[in-house]
Amino acid sequence: MKRIGAHVSASGGVFNAPINAQNIGAKAFALFTKNQRQWLAKPLDEETIKKFKEELEKSEILSQYVLPHDSYLINLGHPEVEKRQKSLEAFIDEVKRCELLGLDKLNFHPGSHLGEISEEECLAFISSCMNKTLEQTKGVTLVIENTAGQGSNLGYKMEHLKYLIDNSIDKERVGVCIDTCHLFASGYDFRSVKTYENTMNTFDTIVGFKYLKGMHLNDAKSKLGSRVDRHHSIGCGEIGLEAFKLIMNDERIDEIPMVLETIDESIWAQEIELLYSLIDK
Repeated sequence: MKRIGAHVSASGGVFNAPINAQNIGAKAFALFTKNQRQWLAKPLDEETIKKFKEELEKSEILSQYVLPHDSYLINLGHPEVEKRQKSLEAFIDEVKRCELLGLDKLNFHPGSHLGEISEEECLAFISSCMNKTLEQTKGVTLVIENTAGQGSNLGYKMEHLKYLIDNSIDKERVGVCIDTCHLFASGYDFRSVKTYENTMNTFDTIVGFKYLKGMHLNDAKSKLGSRVDRHHSIGCGEIGLEAFKLIMNDERIDEIPMVLETIDESIWAQEIELLYSLIDK
């Protein structure tokens, strides 16, 4: 079964996220558990945690279909030791917030070399930070998101994802989130039956579907291989509706959170309905 939702607002408290997800007919959702543009956040208090769990239960969305996203400030591959350490500490805090909320995943962008070190050195730093996080936390899977490769961001090649998985000290607690806009912008085509199968078979060979823990469903304003990260509404961009029909009918992508990050939140409910309508009866 497909579990589709959106990255909903948690403004006013994380407990509002399940309410906002329910309001758009979601069967999954993403959220930030703290302000994504600030390093520090007030610790989650017992009342907030209790209320979040209550609202999640009311929404009838199971915790495994929630895909929290970490702060955009975090860069686990930062070339500078102090800044990388700051990112690591913030990342560990994000994982522990998920633990407290009873959530079993944390989605994150791998990191950026900022043009100061090689991709290989940057990947090694990211891997080291992931392993330190795994050592200091429990129960939460680190879900690596593929990127468009804009600027100096790593994760735009499937081989980058493979490296981070292969070098993990606990492969049961690492996984991947495929963002469709990022996948397309980084050069992987999946707009026809043939290109879809080629790309997904490549993913299965290099990474493996067993590591697929979530998806971000976004059309793209940017061209194939442009390495420009610009999301669009479903069916309105360069990817087009046929690709999403293929995704919706791929049984290898069942029972994971599939999250809209499209540009017009006022039509998320309609986009969710549209995506479900693409499933062959």
